[in-house]
Amino acid sequence: MTWNGDEYQARFDRIASEGGDVHGEAVLVRSFGPAAVLDAGCGTGRVAIELARHGIAVAGVDGDASMLATARRLAPEIAWHQLDLVGFDLGRLFDVVVMAGNVPLFTPRGTESALVAGVAGHVRPGGRLVAGFSLDRGYCLDDYDAHCRAAGLVLEARYGSWSRGGYSGGDYAVSVHCRF
Repeated sequence: MTWNGDEYQARFDRIASEGGDVHGEAVLVRSFGPAAVLDAGCGTGRVAIELARHGIAVAGVDGDASMLATARRLAPEIAWHQLDLVGFDLGRLFDVVVMAGNVPLFTPRGTESALVAGVAGHVRPGGRLVAGFSLDRGYCLDDYDAHCRAAGLVLEARYGSWSRGGYSGGDYAVSVHCRF
């Protein structure tokens, strides 16, 4: 898949200019009181930039050069890393690792377990992995939960939206897994 970071960001800029809330992911992440967050699959940096605006130390990882070029232009002070999310290692731990924007659905089929293991490897003890993605594209919650368990994480909460709406079996879920 080929991305255009500026076009992708323009969509969110338009939503915000029309009064839409584009920071639901950041609000949920901030509710955990993190000092350091990894935005895995950060795209143009929308979530990371909002978290940094609130004094949280952030880093972003994405595999797409165009998305990261936009992120670097918007927030050059943030550490942006162009890496494949399957098997990457930044050599540090975070209070929260967030995967917003259907990240597991953009990795090659069959690599989901390695993706989860890689991002979970950046969650400190007592920290959380927070991910939201559509469930109608071949990657189900049972598999995701199993991948999280294999990576040493336990399900803490599940929502139907980033605003903590209840999950009752819909086609989208936000999952919070914790490392104890």
